[in-house]
Amino acid sequence: MWHTLTGSNRPNGVERARLRRSAAVPSRTGDRVVCESSAVRDATLNVAVIGLGLIGGSVLRALAARGHHVSGYDADPATRATARTAAAQAPANARWHVTATVADAVRDADLAVVAVPLPAVGGVFDELASLAYVGVVTDVTSVKGPVRDLALDRLRTGGQALATFIGGHPMAGRETSGFTAADPRLFDGCAWVLCLEEDGAGLRDWIELAALVTGLGARVVPATAEEHDQAVATISHVPHLVAAAVAARIATDPLAGTLGAGSFRDGTRVAAARPELTAAMCGGNAEAVLDALDAVLADLAAARAALDGADPITTLVPWLTPGHTARQSWPPRPGETADLPARADVLLRLGRVGGWVESVADDGRTVRAVRPA
Repeated sequence: MWHTLTGSNRPNGVERARLRRSAAVPSRTGDRVVCESSAVRDATLNVAVIGLGLIGGSVLRALAARGHHVSGYDADPATRATARTAAAQAPANARWHVTATVADAVRDADLAVVAVPLPAVGGVFDELASLAYVGVVTDVTSVKGPVRDLALDRLRTGGQALATFIGGHPMAGRETSGFTAADPRLFDGCAWVLCLEEDGAGLRDWIELAALVTGLGARVVPATAEEHDQAVATISHVPHLVAAAVAARIATDPLAGTLGAGSFRDGTRVAAARPELTAAMCGGNAEAVLDALDAVLADLAAARAALDGADPITTLVPWLTPGHTARQSWPPRPGETADLPARADVLLRLGRVGGWVESVADDGRTVRAVRPA
């Protein structure tokens, strides 16, 4: 486990990284999984959360509620003040610290969670590099390829990489935002992508982070950054664009606004998200969003052609049926459960069939995996 030491026994950054990498998690030797030492799965971690909006604030609250030592930072002084007040009102065993700087937040941190919008990620990485931070870094941004590239470019000094980076994305967003919307139970049952490299680089830290995330009640879905970005373009980013387009129709049609009910409410919920956040999400994943949007536009063009035909009712039925069938079978029901070896190739195959990790074995050698029914 990432070792959490206190007082005079607390190691410096380089020593902390060495201790963390000697933990009881698997490394690769050919096709074998080896374990280097015994694990202390219930160890308390020191975690820094940088960015205290809906997701970052919820991560902070959830980790603190489970007994971890958490320090939070936000660039907005008002958000920091709100988070400090909330900490003082939290139960004594579930409180957190709010710091005045990123440096103070990460000083003793084994793990840094970057929870800022995509345009701000590079600046945070630069600051972590200037501090020579050598722990594990993860993020919660809704785009993974660009963040991975920023990490490779920015989390280094003197041409050498510093921290281990593991891209993450909890699929738990809401149309509300800010620390006041944060909820320690936000991640209960949610899918949380943790990115893996095909070659298994960083697998040891990935396993430990997966154990931490499943401890928050989430289901860990392994995927490469590219696989993640293609998938979320379809199920998240394009729906945000469609919702905004539909919601805008009522701006010039007050009768439609009065008559809007369930279909309008459910179909446009995410249009209430802050436009700058949606723009960063979709624009940061532009290539994958273009492909997904073109596919949806092609389908809508087929629907328009059906409406323009001689018998639109009859023609629309087969057009509507695939979507009806897919929606009726969503969300996927849990199917077969199995203990799988903690290897990158095995984990990525699990993610590609829509499966997830629900827990990590105490020795880090295996994961309890679920495939959809």
